[in-house]
Amino acid sequence: MITHVQTGACARPRPVSPHGIRRHLLKRLRSPAFGCAIAMIALPGLGLTEARGEPAPPYPLLLQQAELMAPRLREIEASTRAAEGRRDQAGVLPNPSINFYSENLGSGTASGFSAQQDTLSVAEPIEFGGKRSARIAAGIADVDSAAAAGQLEKLTFAYDLAVDYAVAEAAQARVDLYQTALDSAAEDLRAAQALVNAGREAELRAVQANSALESARSDLEGARAGLQAALANLSALVASPQPYSGVPPFLLPMAARLGQRVIAPPQQFPAVAAAEAQRQAAARRVEVERTRPAPTVTATLGVRRIAGFNSPLVVAGITIPLPLFDDNSGNIAAALAELDGADARLSGARAITEAGWTSAVTQANAADTGLRAAQQAASAADTAYRLSRTGYDAGRTPLIEVLTARRNLTEAQLRELDAQVARIRAEADLSRISGQIPFGATP
Repeated sequence: MITHVQTGACARPRPVSPHGIRRHLLKRLRSPAFGCAIAMIALPGLGLTEARGEPAPPYPLLLQQAELMAPRLREIEASTRAAEGRRDQAGVLPNPSINFYSENLGSGTASGFSAQQDTLSVAEPIEFGGKRSARIAAGIADVDSAAAAGQLEKLTFAYDLAVDYAVAEAAQARVDLYQTALDSAAEDLRAAQALVNAGREAELRAVQANSALESARSDLEGARAGLQAALANLSALVASPQPYSGVPPFLLPMAARLGQRVIAPPQQFPAVAAAEAQRQAAARRVEVERTRPAPTVTATLGVRRIAGFNSPLVVAGITIPLPLFDDNSGNIAAALAELDGADARLSGARAITEAGWTSAVTQANAADTGLRAAQQAASAADTAYRLSRTGYDAGRTPLIEVLTARRNLTEAQLRELDAQVARIRAEADLSRISGQIPFGATP
């Protein structure tokens, strides 16, 4: 096919081959002016963005830093210290008291009253019935419960951080994919418009290429918004002073190396250990309430001085409360009800955790299979796009096939990203349930 091109008002038409047109288009595509046009197309209406912080550190380092910054982890540490303080206080002996009182003030023997008497004594409460030992045991059980709950929360935090980190990585990769798609769409539009102007393509092709360009621009803007949201969530989770500007690739590249495997369940799940510790603490509180009705005897020892006598007198006594009205039955009943609730939570934790472990293993293997399939589909889509592009450059493939192949490639790459995130999420869930920090990190 030979096309006639007229270069001036009086110029005679001269024949130009299709290969000449393609060389002319490639030269224009590489020109600086076209690069500026692409930049204007890719960055419309972005304006000035707000100042952002530095990129986030890799996941293991970020998890270590979060121990000092993250409010959730600081709250865990504070709760454990509070339980340790109550444990220490439980073993403290009650304070003694000093009493001084005077009788017959201002009286004398001549007035018919007894002589003045001054008494100084020390009183010390003495607990019976195992009150102090019950409080100490309850305090120790509360510390164990707080530590188990804290460990469970740390595992949950590490899971949340891994998922948010992987989501941010995927959002960043989506921006790159859509930017590449936008650049390709702009290049396709330029080529299609040149062919239309040369009479080798119908006007419909330029319209289709422009529609693909607008769609790619819209996708890119949506991906940028998703990236900002993902980085904001990650920054908020670790309480970063400023939102992170990006994340280095760390977790997603690991997804393909995880693979399917047979995983044996741990000897004890952290959720079950936390429920057992709570049940033990509830049982210790029942013992504390049962010992409260036991009497607390107050022993008193002192001296008394009587006016007119040269030697003081020694006085001693005990005070024993009578449990006539308050037998602490209400508090005992409440503590027993809390123990029943702890037993129910323990049974529920065992059932839920065992089912969750089975489901997590199944999800991890399914995610691994899905990831391999998505990788193969993305590879095939990439090959199809390259072949269609080569055919288009050689004049053998219509533009519509190139647009379709490029769209299929972008969709396949996005599905591969989603499969990588799903594999990372499944692995993080397995680590959380089994009591391990995911991906070898240590909080």
